[in-house]
Amino acid sequence: MEKIKFTLILTALFICSFSLLSCGGSESSNNTNIEEEIDQSGNDTIYVVLNSNDKMQFDKDEIMVYEGQVVNLTLNHTGTMPVSSMGHNFVLLTEGTSVSNFSRKALKAKDHEYIPQNSEEVIAHTALIGGGESDVIIFQAPVKGTYDFLCSFPGHYSIMKGKFKVK
Repeated sequence: MEKIKFTLILTALFICSFSLLSCGGSESSNNTNIEEEIDQSGNDTIYVVLNSNDKMQFDKDEIMVYEGQVVNLTLNHTGTMPVSSMGHNFVLLTEGTSVSNFSRKALKAKDHEYIPQNSEEVIAHTALIGGGESDVIIFQAPVKGTYDFLCSFPGHYSIMKGKFKVK
């Protein structure tokens, strides 16, 4: 039993160390130009943390990755309000998708956490989360270009949005 605990602790330390090395070991600031998010070490995976709050804000309005890179994105809701009144998600749209048109479709998808079903406009999305919750998604970065990301909870997209830049 002790050997299993030791192995689990050792594995957790390795993962945490690798995560810090992959992210450059520095904490990101609230700057709009998040250069430290670009993993220039040649690693295949980049770890991105996106925080949201009760004021309908993401802490980043730009995320930069490399084409084909595996993106491990954690969405945190740092507020306290429940998902029913202040739910947040991260939705990455295909290049050229109209944010306002997509948001109108999302309004009709309440039963699916405001993600239109069978939509070819969505590359990746998190679950809808409330205060104190987090969700992690893993997906492959699309081809080079600039993509929109947003929160599809009703009324949030006009404030909670940003650019997902793929180099």
